[in-house]
Amino acid sequence: MLDLTRIRAETPATARRAYLHNAGAALTPAPIVKAMKDYLDLEAEIGGYAAAAQEAQQLDGVYASVARLLNAAPDEIALVENATVAWQMAFYGLALTFKPGDRILTAEAEYGANYVAFLQIMRRSGIIIDVVPSGPNGLLDVGALEGMIDGRVKLIAITWVPTNGGLTNPAAAIGRVARAHGIPYLLDGCQAVGQMAVDVEALGCDMFSATGRKFLRGPRGSGFLYMRRALMQKLEPPMIDHFAAEWVARDRYELRPDARRFENWENNYAARLGLGLAVDYALAIGLDVIEARCRQLAARLRDGLSALQHVTLRDLGPNPSAIVSFTHERVAAADIVKQAAARNINIGASDPASTRIDAERRKLPMLVRASPHYYNSEDDVDRLLALCAELA
Repeated sequence: MLDLTRIRAETPATARRAYLHNAGAALTPAPIVKAMKDYLDLEAEIGGYAAAAQEAQQLDGVYASVARLLNAAPDEIALVENATVAWQMAFYGLALTFKPGDRILTAEAEYGANYVAFLQIMRRSGIIIDVVPSGPNGLLDVGALEGMIDGRVKLIAITWVPTNGGLTNPAAAIGRVARAHGIPYLLDGCQAVGQMAVDVEALGCDMFSATGRKFLRGPRGSGFLYMRRALMQKLEPPMIDHFAAEWVARDRYELRPDARRFENWENNYAARLGLGLAVDYALAIGLDVIEARCRQLAARLRDGLSALQHVTLRDLGPNPSAIVSFTHERVAAADIVKQAAARNINIGASDPASTRIDAERRKLPMLVRASPHYYNSEDDVDRLLALCAELA
């Protein structure tokens, strides 16, 4: 059972504001903030190297925590600066093997940061980017995906929960197609981790990237990459240092045997500590409990918005996530965000360029994006609904 009183007490800002911007950056629990501050104090007292050595057991334990979160093995986890680095290490490592005419299959709602990387490799290597169409409900059409596969497809790369639209793509069904055809499968899980259970075995993905700062409630500047062991042994990272690879002879190096080959020597140990604690915090509550609460609050918000004049929900899919997107026919999204902030309600906006193909297909303007989390109360949601009801 969710102990909302304790959780909100450990999230002090909830007493002052309705924080509904968790798809951007969630509020970190106070015990985790304190632990990170204590670690920085330790660095200030004895130096960064000594602090890392003293806390090595807890810092190394972050690999096991992330592995438990994903149902993976610790040696399949790399801890990196953010989700972008995680995704790029996987994608650009694979890109080293691409040849002209090779194909990437992706989704209409693919995130802009990923798509520009596809375009860069298209320019460099002459690959082809093919977008799998969506079905009537907005989900990627798995049947169409299957029909698009041939011997030139070298990667399936999908965003599981896009940055807007509430969509939850059929990640596990995509994984079954990828496995059946022996095609590497890169899954962007940024908006999924922390709001729903993630099992990389059930998903069938070979690579999974995520951040700490969103629904996981960890610090900014933290992220991780899961790399399936079988693929890892075949993949050369796009860049390395002497942490990723040992310099064994003047003309030779040997890559690490684990996923840490995708890391580098220097990192933010305070953020790493916070990431591990955030994972443990979520696991202690239970991802099934968290997911149920997130969906409950998001449904309350959608139901309330759908009853308002001049408001249009922009969400897709039969089982939408806790990312609620909408527009008002008379008030711009940016103005709604500002008016909400003036009332201590934190929400965000999503630019069409973030998911350009989906936005152009649906003719979307800038969207308001509200993303409740398990620590929110029903009153938080109702405060936003009251604001929207008053918009001229």
